[in-house]
Amino acid sequence: MSGGRITQTTLRALDWLTRHTLRAENVPPHQLTGRRGEEDAYFFLRRKGYVIIARNYRSPHHRGEIDLVGWDKDILCFIEVKTRTTRDVKPAEAAVDRDKERELRLVARDFLRQMPPSCQCRFDVLAIYYEARRQSSFELFQNAFSVSYNH
Repeated sequence: MSGGRITQTTLRALDWLTRHTLRAENVPPHQLTGRRGEEDAYFFLRRKGYVIIARNYRSPHHRGEIDLVGWDKDILCFIEVKTRTTRDVKPAEAAVDRDKERELRLVARDFLRQMPPSCQCRFDVLAIYYEARRQSSFELFQNAFSVSYNH
């Protein structure tokens, strides 16, 4: 078993133990699904070769957060994770609309202030589906929308 698989298995076991021993939170099911998706996204992207450097990054100057920030080779990626339990309504990636893109750009701009000016970056969207009686599926949309504000 590889180190990543051991870590993922350990985290899932700890999550299970927490759910069964601690007092239940009053968290809506869709938020629990989102948390699970972000956790699985981390390991999925690591297997793809990404080096994750931040999770749930928030800016003190703008609302919103970036789910994951990581390097894909020499490109800094801001990754938005969208998790769904069905494909019946609309694709998960469609939830990243113009307003969400604007919000992500503003937060990313604050993150980029810590980076050298020559840093290349892009926005990726990772759609995750946990459909009943099916294996979970992951769809990665690299360079999903423009970094610039003039788009």
